[in-house]
Amino acid sequence: MKNILVTGADGFIGSHLVEMLVAQGHHVKALSQYNSFNSWGWLEDIPALNKIEVLNGDVRDAHYCKHITKDIDIVFHLAALIAIPYSYVAPDSYVDTNVRGTLNICQAAMENGVSRVIHTSTSEVYGTAQYVPIDEEHPLQAQSPYSASKIGADAMAMSFYNAFDLPVTIARPFNTYGPRQSARAVIPTIITQIADGAKEIKLGDVTPTRDFNYVSDTCHGFLALAESDKTIGETVNIGSNFEISVIDTLNMIRDIMGSEVKFVLDEQRQRPGKSEVFRLWCDNTKIHTLTGFTPKLTIREGLEKTVDWFSQPANLAKYKSGIYNV
Repeated sequence: MKNILVTGADGFIGSHLVEMLVAQGHHVKALSQYNSFNSWGWLEDIPALNKIEVLNGDVRDAHYCKHITKDIDIVFHLAALIAIPYSYVAPDSYVDTNVRGTLNICQAAMENGVSRVIHTSTSEVYGTAQYVPIDEEHPLQAQSPYSASKIGADAMAMSFYNAFDLPVTIARPFNTYGPRQSARAVIPTIITQIADGAKEIKLGDVTPTRDFNYVSDTCHGFLALAESDKTIGETVNIGSNFEISVIDTLNMIRDIMGSEVKFVLDEQRQRPGKSEVFRLWCDNTKIHTLTGFTPKLTIREGLEKTVDWFSQPANLAKYKSGIYNV
């Protein structure tokens, strides 16, 4: 059993990762962003909530980061602002949370002697693929303020490995989906609109391709990276090595849900032309070589699980399908 801190634990991937760690018997400190409502986000949906030590704070506070990393063996750093459309209108906040927040966690981990730091990157740092599948040597392209902030955060984390020997691993997941995902993401957007009885699905550009990964596979990838000393000082993709377009994803969901809903272009959901990432396809050779990790679920199997969760009235009621959420 290890003492583990998960930042961003109240979010989509973070809450699933906390569940897995608790199931393995670890003592987990789960950081939820401080708010006056005392809301713990998606952590409140975890059945084993009574086995988790929930913390309320903010990675932007360096003193707080030093406090919560005391006596911690492993930090999974997932806390970040991730919504691309919001980064167009509030880029300062992305630098504060993603870059400075990563600096604070790494500095605190170093000072407190944390034995492993798994820092979360994103496939968005690659931008539109210059070649496929995308391996870890692919050039980085800042096509949005969000991706620029994550490129900066990744560099900050790796600088602590190079300069101070902090045992950092950069986990770079491709597009994750599943229960609890934000309504701003394309798969929940499609499912919730259909489940709410919409006759037309409002989406942005449906031609881009993505390497979609069910959330349990992404989390197993995080765990595999943390369990291997071979990944220290490395940047490692987590993906399926499978590419599918947004329109084909829509058609698969329609088939699963037995829907004949039509697609309608919604201009406000489109990215600026040079900011759109048109192709993402993961080369997952490195993670398999270093850890033996292989994703378990196909895209259809994952979508079936996701549709089932979102279609449950209690879960669907938490989403506002008719409102575009940046």
